[in-house]
Order: sequence, then C-alpha cells, then structure tokens
Amino acid sequence: MLLLPTLLLYALGLLLTGIGSRLASRCATWCGALCGLPMWMVGGTLVAVCTALPQLVLAFLAAGMSVTALAVGTALAGAVTQLGLVLALCLLRCNVTVDRGELLRKCALLLVACGVVVLFVRDGTLSYTGTGLLMGLFVLFVMQSIAYQYRFAFREGLELITFQKEKGEKTPPEDPSGRTVLFPAMSIRTSLRNLAGVVGGMAVLCVGAWALLNSAVALANLTGTIQAQWAATLISFGLCLPLLVEGFDHPLGSAWKRFAEKCRIYPPQALPMQVLNSAILSITLVLPVSSLMYRRRLPVGEQFRQYDIPFCVLMALILLLPPLVKKRLYRWQGRVCLILYVMYLAAVLIMPRAGADGAFQRLVAHRTLG
Repeated sequence: MLLLPTLLLYALGLLLTGIGSRLASRCATWCGALCGLPMWMVGGTLVAVCTALPQLVLAFLAAGMSVTALAVGTALAGAVTQLGLVLALCLLRCNVTVDRGELLRKCALLLVACGVVVLFVRDGTLSYTGTGLLMGLFVLFVMQSIAYQYRFAFREGLELITFQKEKGEKTPPEDPSGRTVLFPAMSIRTSLRNLAGVVGGMAVLCVGAWALLNSAVALANLTGTIQAQWAATLISFGLCLPLLVEGFDHPLGSAWKRFAEKCRIYPPQALPMQVLNSAILSITLVLPVSSLMYRRRLPVGEQFRQYDIPFCVLMALILLLPPLVKKRLYRWQGRVCLILYVMYLAAVLIMPRAGADGAFQRLVAHRTLG
C-alpha cells in the first residue's frame, strides 16, 4: 500500500530537484555576470560548482538528518554513475573534443581524491584530516578551472584532442546549431529577477532533495534493504538523469528540453568535461561538506569502500592513460566505463555490503524520519 505513494514522492523529488537546480544555477551564473565578473571567472567557479549542486544539497540534508549512508552514497555512488554512465555515453554518442592537459589534470585530481578517501577511511569513518585534504583538493580544482577558463577565453596554450577514428567508424557530425550561452544586459529589473530565481530555485531544490531523501529511506524500510543500495541506484541515477537526457540531446523533446536550453550554463560541447567536473566535486566538495554537517567523523560503509572507490579509480585510469600515452581519446574508453558501471550495479544489487554500520544507519534514519 505504501509503495505507490513512495514512488510518487520519488518522482516528485526528481522533478523538483531538476527544476530547482537548473533554475538556481542559471540565475546564479547570471548574477555573477551582472556583478561584473569576467566570463572566465564565472565559468571556473559558479558553472563548475553548480554542476554538482543537486548532490551537494541532498548530501547536506542527509548528513544534517544523520542519514549518513545516503549522504556518502550521494557523493561516491554519484561519482561512479557520472563517470560510468553519463560520461561513458557521451564518449560513445558525441564527437568529443577536449583540452588534453585539462583532461589529464582533472583525471589525476580525481585519482588523488580517491586516494585520500582510501587512506583516511581505514577505520570506517572519514577522519578530520581527510576532510581537510579533500577541501584542499576542492580549492585546487577551482584554481585549475579558473586557469583553464582563462586560457580558453584567450586560446592560450590549449592542446585539443578528439577521438581516434576506429576502422569502419563514421564520426558523428558536429552540432550545426552553434548554440552558445547568452547572458542578459545589466538592469535593476534583471538583477532582481535573477536574485529571486536563485532564492526560488534553491527552495525548490531543497524540497525536491527532501522528497528524494525520504523516498529512499522509506523504500529501504519497506523492502528491508540497506540504504546504500538505493543511494547507488535510484538516488545517483535520478540526480544524473538531467545530464543523461542532455547527453542524448533530449530524444523525446518536451517542455523540459526548452526549459533546459533556456537554463543552459555551458555550451553543449562542454558537457563531457562538466560531467567529469561534477564527479570530482562529488568527492572533493560533497563528501567533506557532509562530514562538516554531520559534526562528527563521517561513517563510510563497507559497500562504499569496497565497491564505489575501486570502480571510480578504474574509470579514472581508463580516462587518463590513453590521452597520456597516445594523446588521443578512443570510443572503447566509453564502452569499458559503461561495462564497469554495469558490473558495479550488479555487485551492489547482488552482493550488497553494509555490516553493523549499515544497520545502525537504518535505525537512526528510522527514528529521525519516522
């Protein structure tokens, strides 16, 4: 009886999270531009952070309500889903052209972040030192993003690489529309409208994240499963769904396509790098913010340590090594990442791992949300 209302709450959470995050992100970047920030500064700070805004808000709420399994899962499982599903399909479907140096630096940063988690979660909780190091990596990420956007704006020192064409493979045509991100002219009315958009979008996003959080906890209680499973499946997939639809260029077409295009904060060809940025921020920003919000050492369950981090490391290496050695991207990289993601889902669903910490989290969540 309670399953249908829970699924409806989940669907409502997906809708509100997508609308709120897009609206808040677009208006926040507009506000930055209206304040006089150069576009390379907006692209390196606000645009980069806004890609991980849904994960950040949901994990923040989950940690504040002591539902740590969903807070950690939103960060770590979200990174795996972004790399293994969204980015992999972008590599398979799109004619991707990226800056080789930026790709290598971001993949290396992702590997370092995973290494910090491995080293400082040995006892099952994220230490304060690990939290501080992850925040330091977030600062380094922002500095790298600003430097890259500056070089991109003035076309300085870029080494663009694209796919190495495989035998018998036809390269997809370039996007002929030439769509770019447009910003409004400065006026008091425009400024107030965008400020209201930031506030309203964040409010809608918080309501959507609350709905997703409660639906995941309810599903775990109804089915007698651990919350980490739902974080790795419904939550991570749902938060990545807008990016996934964008990667398929909105195949069904709808009012959402018009809304998403109106709220675009980066050019369509930048989607693969933005997905990679979001995966990095999931570990270097979302995870330490959850730890700070929890106000104690953040528990990191066995499933996250044995599944999420190793798969994330493997995907990062697959993305890093071919451009490092051959100075090319290959479509097989997307195929391998997608296969690894399917294996990750199979492991999570067939052989879930929680231990005593998972049972404790379910008890705390039941008392907190019930």
